[in-house]
Amino acid sequence: MASWVVSNCCGLRPLPASLRRPNSGLLPAASLKPLKRRPLFSPTVGLGGRREWALRVSAPLQVAPLEDERESGEGSGEPSLKGSDGKEAAFDPGMPPPFGLAEIRAAIPKHCWVKDPWRSMSYVVRDVVVVFGLAAAAASLNNWIVWPLYWIAQGTMFWALFVLGHDCGHGSFSNNPKLNSVVGHLLHSSILVPYHGWRISHRTHHQNHGHVENDESWHPLAEKLYRSLDSTTRKLRFTLPFPMFAYPFYLWGRSPGKCGSHFHPSSDLFVPNEKKDVITSTICWAAMVVILAGLTYLMGPNQMLKLYGVPYWIFVMWLDLVTYLHHHGHEEKLPWYRGKEWSYLRGGLTTLDRDYGWINNIHHDIGTHVIHHLFPQIPHYHLVEATEAAKPVIGKYYREPAKSGPLPFHLLGVLVRSLKHDHYVNDTGEVVYYQTD
Repeated sequence: MASWVVSNCCGLRPLPASLRRPNSGLLPAASLKPLKRRPLFSPTVGLGGRREWALRVSAPLQVAPLEDERESGEGSGEPSLKGSDGKEAAFDPGMPPPFGLAEIRAAIPKHCWVKDPWRSMSYVVRDVVVVFGLAAAAASLNNWIVWPLYWIAQGTMFWALFVLGHDCGHGSFSNNPKLNSVVGHLLHSSILVPYHGWRISHRTHHQNHGHVENDESWHPLAEKLYRSLDSTTRKLRFTLPFPMFAYPFYLWGRSPGKCGSHFHPSSDLFVPNEKKDVITSTICWAAMVVILAGLTYLMGPNQMLKLYGVPYWIFVMWLDLVTYLHHHGHEEKLPWYRGKEWSYLRGGLTTLDRDYGWINNIHHDIGTHVIHHLFPQIPHYHLVEATEAAKPVIGKYYREPAKSGPLPFHLLGVLVRSLKHDHYVNDTGEVVYYQTD
């Protein structure tokens, strides 16, 4: 859906092999503490097969390791480089961060990792009661002033059910896999989502977030693939409102350039020992279809369309909106990676938090997405606290979300702009950015 350009981070040139290294007075590299600076060194193989180094600046600087070592100084996690004029260079989001995943983890309070199944179940009970209460109220009142309000409210509650099932899929609902599976199947099947099929593909998304080819959810198209799409496919993918209805079709056929189905046990989404799980989820999904068919026969198609059909599509729109905006639409271009430039940490840091106003609590703070992507084991009710604790470490790699009013209407403009501009990435390059057709 978009394109990227290669980020050149080399800051050194090689010395001739015949020259000795200058005596800069630096301590051995092992004794240096990393500064909050962009990497300035680039190794080059010189004559005789030796790696030689040289600085392009007038004074020696300490070298910050790419990952896994604690930064020095204030601990803001903000890489910076001051030029000869003393001004700080522009922040490059494609540079490796000067902190590691362990440092972010250490900043998060220990209680944020604790999963409370009773608390998790209380949210399930709350949401289910609201869902049935809304349906009963709408059916009882049965007038065309109430129905549109019901559709929006119930579609949002279907989305809340999805988020709780999503927690089950990550294992952040509880430490009991059987409880997670039972609750996950009940919640997801009720809104026509194959629990295990989706859980497995979503796991692939988290394990490969930010990778151009290997990511699973809303990943960019390479330019060659984008150019090969017919005009109808492009329109459906990049023109509102069509992308907001994509999820059911994705479950059946995935994204352009990929094949397989979330319902078929032999899909390349799954490994052989996951086939039984996929079959179980597909059977549960089919059972829900039979229940809906029976209710349609008893209540009539019009009533079922009003009670379930329209809210279902509102839920789909919520799902596509939220998942898309967690990976697109920032005012500055964000990197996607390939090859050796990709890492779990760098990929996770390209995700975005979003503020949904009153909806934050209703859909269980899923807008706190950066920490969720890095540590999906954290229960949703600890995500806000964990994010606040981690922000000083992440620094500029965390993009503060724009504050929402009671309802997140501001995100509609973000969505429109992103779909207009984020189309494809270059076919080559290990750090790439979206480009516009």
